[in-house]
Amino acid sequence: MTVINIFLTDELGETLDDFVHDERRFTFARLGSDGPRQLVEGPAYVFVDWVMDDMAGLEMCRRLRADQRMGDSHVTMVLESDDIEDRRRALKAGADDYLVGPLDRTTVLDRVLALQSERQPRHATQRLEFGPLVIDMAALQARWAGEPVQLRPNEFRLLRYFAENANRVLSREELISGLGKQEPPIDERTVDVWVGRLRRALKSAGAGNPLRTVRSLGYVFDLV
Repeated sequence: MTVINIFLTDELGETLDDFVHDERRFTFARLGSDGPRQLVEGPAYVFVDWVMDDMAGLEMCRRLRADQRMGDSHVTMVLESDDIEDRRRALKAGADDYLVGPLDRTTVLDRVLALQSERQPRHATQRLEFGPLVIDMAALQARWAGEPVQLRPNEFRLLRYFAENANRVLSREELISGLGKQEPPIDERTVDVWVGRLRRALKSAGAGNPLRTVRSLGYVFDLV
């Protein structure tokens, strides 16, 4: 089943249940100024409020377009009023279109379903680069300074999530959530097994040990 990611900067994104339609699962999440907290696999649609708690929606649009995780997403600016100058500024900042808020679940789903039927889904970013680490999404292959990193599918996704959240301590709970492993429940110690396998693969590829354990907190992927 294809997963369609819907992100909202409004707190509404934290309250909406998934919607299944025509072999597609539409999932909702809240998006903060630091970007998504989980892997984005599949098409993404983002609804950005004109005024956010910690920044302007225009700045959020610019950040999304500069974020290689989200650069291919469809961005809708949620305006406070139908002002022609606001519309112009939203599109200039990188929004694809706009709506006048406030939004509700029906409005969001109607817009995404309409976009799905009107156009082909955007191609997800095929190549992610993080210093010496290159992740090829099309080939499901990671390389460190040109050397292939031999990974199982789960460790491949784990590496991508670590790289997208480099230099930040991630708890075991965050890793489980970020990889979408909440159901069925997973013992947090299973994360240690995943990390151990990933460490061995990185060392074999000549990467050393960029995965650092932070006692009582979790792990951090040190990437300069």
